[in-house]
Amino acid sequence: MRTYVFEPREKRRASLASELENVGLQPLFVGEEFFETGLAPLTQPGCEHRAILIGESPNTHKQIRAIRTSGCDNPLIVLRDFRNSADTAAALDRGADDVIVSPIKGSEVFARINSIVRRSHGHASESVIVGEVTAYFDGRDPLVSGARIKLSKREHSIFQHLALNSNKVISKNAIYDAVYGMSADQPFDKVIDVYICKLRKKIAAAAESGAQYIETIHGRGYKLSTPETIDVPLENLAQIAPVEARA
Repeated sequence: MRTYVFEPREKRRASLASELENVGLQPLFVGEEFFETGLAPLTQPGCEHRAILIGESPNTHKQIRAIRTSGCDNPLIVLRDFRNSADTAAALDRGADDVIVSPIKGSEVFARINSIVRRSHGHASESVIVGEVTAYFDGRDPLVSGARIKLSKREHSIFQHLALNSNKVISKNAIYDAVYGMSADQPFDKVIDVYICKLRKKIAAAAESGAQYIETIHGRGYKLSTPETIDVPLENLAQIAPVEARA
């Protein structure tokens, strides 16, 4: 997951990058100009999951305001050196989603980003159940008919994007942008079709019903949903109800 990081103190960037990379985040360090000219791409479909981390500086509140007034709804976390309840309250009031106090640990940053993302999609729980499939938002591979299926890094990114938007049609471009973003080594968009095919085969092989679960909506995109011909196990219905009630 690409993560934009503003850290004005150069000496802290190496350790922060190491923490983030160790949990699978891809930090892109930005300067002050990012808050004036670099926010527009984040308002495009497929970019809404990219987190913005802001290291403490005299301009922190100004930067938060710039992000939110630009129309960016991305997860926004402020990284503070010390606890300061008044400043934390002000940052949250201006639009920050969370504040983390040093020492900054990659695992905590990753968990807090995931929490913000899943709640923005109406998921209060760490997982969502779609028929025989249980998808997790904390980095774990999914369960299909009670068995864990192993996904590659790219497969997992695509699957999680579909799971966050379960029962909704997601365009190929949105999936492509969410997974590859502005990477210098962007492949051709046919790669999404290839990964979708691999995901379908893995799900169908593990599902007791043999269903693929990922439907192609011609001309529009893909949708992760329970096939109409599949009966959802009663125990899954019991788990789904509380999640929907909290959403």
